[in-house]
Amino acid sequence: MSTAMFPPVHHTAFKKTLPQWLPVVLLALCWVAGGRFLSAPDADAADVLRNVSGNAEVLIHQLEPDPRGGRAYQLVYIVPVPIDVFWRFKTDFDNDFLLNNKYIREHRFVFRSGDTVITENKYTDGPDVSFKWQTTVFEQTYRLEFVLLNPKECGQRFHYGHITLSPTAQGTQVTQAAYFDFWGVSLWANYPWRGGMRDFLLYTARWEQDTIVRLKNRYTDDPGE
Repeated sequence: MSTAMFPPVHHTAFKKTLPQWLPVVLLALCWVAGGRFLSAPDADAADVLRNVSGNAEVLIHQLEPDPRGGRAYQLVYIVPVPIDVFWRFKTDFDNDFLLNNKYIREHRFVFRSGDTVITENKYTDGPDVSFKWQTTVFEQTYRLEFVLLNPKECGQRFHYGHITLSPTAQGTQVTQAAYFDFWGVSLWANYPWRGGMRDFLLYTARWEQDTIVRLKNRYTDDPGE
C-alpha cells in the first residue's frame, strides 16, 4: 500500500473489541447509529469542511456498495499543506513513517514498474498475513487507485478503491473511497464505537493530518514555504 491508510478491515480484530452479548442488539441499533454517526451522502463536502470544527471536519458516509455486495465508504478531510507537498507524501511508497501508525506492524515496498506499485503490510490486529496492495498512480490528476491482490488470504472477498487530492484555501482536500466485503461487514460498517469503521477512519484522517505537519519539510521543495 502507499502512504494512504487502506483499511485492513480485520473482522477478527473487530470481534475482539465486541462484547459477546452485543451483536444481536447492535444489528437493530446500528440502523439508527448509521444515520446518527455518518454524514449525509449528499452533503457538500467542501462547504462543510470550511465551516465546521471538531470531528465534523472529517466527513464519513457510506456509498452504494459494489454489485457483488459488501459495503463502501467515502472519507473526506483537509490536510494543511499544498497539494504538491501532500502528493509527494502520499506517493512515498518506500517509507518508514507508516510504522508510527498504531494499526501497522510491518510495511514493505516490493517494487514499482511505471505507474504501478506493489507494497505489503501487516497489521497490529487480525491474522498474521501480509496484505498485498497494488496501487496505480495517476500523476496528472492527483489520483491513486488501489486493490488488494490477496483478498481470500486476508479473509475478504474483495477490497479496492481510490484516493483523489484537490487544492483548497486551507491546503489539500483528500477524498478516499473503498469497496470491500467480508463476513460481518454490515455490523462493522455501522458499529459506532471503538473498533468500528468510523473509529478507524477518524483515526486514519487524524493520523495523516498530524504526520504531514510533522514531516512537511521532507516533502517541500522550499522548507520555508
